[in-house]
Amino acid sequence: MANPVYLYLDLLTLAFPFLLSFDRKVAFYRQWKYFFPAVFVMGTFFIAKDVLFAASGIWGFNDRYLLGIRWFGLPVEEWMFFVVVPYAIVFIYACLMAYLRFDPLLKVYRPVLFAMSFLLILVAAIWYDRLYTSVIFLLTAFLMLYNLYMRKPWLSMFLLAYLVSLLPFLLVNGVLTGSFLDEPIVWYNNSHNLGVRLFTIPVEDTVYSLMMFLMTVQLMEWFRTRY
Repeated sequence: MANPVYLYLDLLTLAFPFLLSFDRKVAFYRQWKYFFPAVFVMGTFFIAKDVLFAASGIWGFNDRYLLGIRWFGLPVEEWMFFVVVPYAIVFIYACLMAYLRFDPLLKVYRPVLFAMSFLLILVAAIWYDRLYTSVIFLLTAFLMLYNLYMRKPWLSMFLLAYLVSLLPFLLVNGVLTGSFLDEPIVWYNNSHNLGVRLFTIPVEDTVYSLMMFLMTVQLMEWFRTRY
């Protein structure tokens, strides 16, 4: 019998930030009108890419840990992933914006993001035939460079929030990729990635998370200027 671990993981990921969304100082619930349209746009892009990647055998899902409901080849838990994980990471961003009295990365975020972009482009060019690596690295690099060129004022706090999010990311993605389980929930075809792992996590997943978070915040801030 299937054990819906992925569903439990989605719900646990959402529970803590959702309950704290009503904190008086953060009041993240007031930003839902920007967050959910941003997630809809970001999620449409990422789900389309996920459908293509899964159909191409770049990665796949272990039915042992799923409910067994699929839409367009993706388990329903994966659809939920593109709401609950951005919610949790953007909540970190909102907390830092609310509680920090100074911006610790204000003087260094531009060279750091430029260096990251250059490195991602270089790796993507060298391993261009590894589709998970090259596609995700290039898209993330171009997205960062665009926002740097536009001098978005929220980039430094975004970078800090991303760094903070890496700890819960390692826990959640660790379970998805097989840590603490007999088998991974999400499996990867190593011919399409570098084969470098952080414990059980492909290093590409850290960049995947970065792009998902960056796109969500960028869209949120854009919707904020429209409402």
